[in-house]
Amino acid sequence: MAATKIESDHGLNVRMFVTGLALVVLYGVIVTVLLALGISYVTVIVIAGALLFAQFYFSDKIAMFSMQAHEVTPQQEPRLHEIVDRLCLMANMAKPRVGVSELDIPNAFATGRNPNHAVICATRGLMHRLSDEELEAVLAHELSHVAHRDVAVMTIASGVGMLAGLVSRMAMWGAMLSGGGRGRNQNNIVLLELATMLISVVIYAIAFMLTMALSRYRELAADRSGAILIGKPSVLASALVHVTGDMAKIPRTDLRRAESMNQFFFAPALSGNTAATIFSTHPSLERRLDQLAKLEKELNG
Repeated sequence: MAATKIESDHGLNVRMFVTGLALVVLYGVIVTVLLALGISYVTVIVIAGALLFAQFYFSDKIAMFSMQAHEVTPQQEPRLHEIVDRLCLMANMAKPRVGVSELDIPNAFATGRNPNHAVICATRGLMHRLSDEELEAVLAHELSHVAHRDVAVMTIASGVGMLAGLVSRMAMWGAMLSGGGRGRNQNNIVLLELATMLISVVIYAIAFMLTMALSRYRELAADRSGAILIGKPSVLASALVHVTGDMAKIPRTDLRRAESMNQFFFAPALSGNTAATIFSTHPSLERRLDQLAKLEKELNG
């Protein structure tokens, strides 16, 4: 990170550290719960380890597959590669892989466990709707995510939620299948499974809240770093307004197909205007534009 010209965000680093510690504790609680259910140490290690390994090492492939995306060469997409080349030169960063999603949803995302295994992907919808200058601003935002290394933390955080959900379902089915038995031991087993389900739901909720809080802050950090990199906060603001406005024109059924990737998108596919801020993957459009407007004054007067 120190070698790049993309500024480090102290607030983001602190939040990622705190979130990481909390996730370690939550993983420990989940493992304890699985052991309390009578599952062997080996099985627990295999379940937790396999999920974490798959999420961490194959996050880029999973994200690309879910978005109908594929890696492209400079010959296939010269415009996209030229922009990424220029940004990487400005940022003094190694060039990540470049991908294109065939979806018409105007958006972009970055994924990968670290800068050496990162992918920056733009959708066809984004490339068709934005000017070169606006597209560069969006890709600068995504390159900031790569430099900040926040994608890996987000990926692991989502893995904790998935594991908690798995444990909750195991406990639910165990309680349902054990409900017909008799005797004190049987009742104790059912109570244990119900308690396990409740604990798993709480863990899932905590992991979800932590992920959403980090997601909102990291978007603000990437907005700031990306805007500083290109020196044009107003262009990033223009791209943000353009993308958000065009997103409203996309059929809701198409947006729902991409909703699972919401927390990795440049702009949310479904913003949920009626939802509480605490459940949002992104800060409000007003907050992002306000930050960029202040930054424009700082940089250009």
